[in-house]
Amino acid sequence: MPLSEDEQRILQEIERNFYDSDPAFAREVSTKTLYRHAGRNLKWAGVGFALGLVVLILGFTQSVLLGFLGFLIMVGCAFLFYLNAAKMGRAGLQSVSQRTGNISEMFGRRSQNLRERFRRNED
Repeated sequence: MPLSEDEQRILQEIERNFYDSDPAFAREVSTKTLYRHAGRNLKWAGVGFALGLVVLILGFTQSVLLGFLGFLIMVGCAFLFYLNAAKMGRAGLQSVSQRTGNISEMFGRRSQNLRERFRRNED
């Protein structure tokens, strides 16, 4: 349901007052999104998972307890990865892929080139 003209005017006035009262905070809030925050957490969860794998492998050479600690780190990071991926959802993943370049198109072109190369070899 669209806002009436009066409601739109009031909303614009509130927004203008917000920007006038604290421009630094307004700029910070406008640049940070849920997708950005969740994407950053996905990266850290991936790094933590890899670190947990290293602790797991190296830990089992020292003691089973260290290996188990590495396993727990991996499980925790996988859970954090899942939670943040769920927050992002499909729209967030599309938003991230648009900023970084469309990965599916890149792989699509390469797979197309490989198919053409194999077809030439069959002839």
